[in-house]
Amino acid sequence: MFGFATPFINSVLGLAGTLMDIAGVLVILIGIGWSAWVFGRRRGDEGEYREFRRRIGQSLLLGLEVLVAADIIKSVAVEPSFESLGVLAVLVAIRTFLSWSLEVELEGRWPWQRGRKAAPRESSSAG
Repeated sequence: MFGFATPFINSVLGLAGTLMDIAGVLVILIGIGWSAWVFGRRRGDEGEYREFRRRIGQSLLLGLEVLVAADIIKSVAVEPSFESLGVLAVLVAIRTFLSWSLEVELEGRWPWQRGRKAAPRESSSAG
């Protein structure tokens, strides 16, 4: 009775996953473009360079989150198989590692250490 629903739902979910892939890439590209534009207008200040890096990192983190969501939709909802689940696990592991690396670079601490203050960075002066 509802045999037509499965192909229709799969195609809708496949389209949703593809649109989310596009959205994730756009978030990254627009974020980097916006960051570069703001940096170009306020260039010259040491603090502005750090702000530029922070903006780019936040754009990358948000884009990675959207791309992981798209992978989950496409891998689990559209093609539920052990192979697609394995591919999804590898993609999520890689993107999670990238997200954590960016978080450490931006905040100076691991994501689960949010309540702690980052240790001040030591200067590398030899002397």
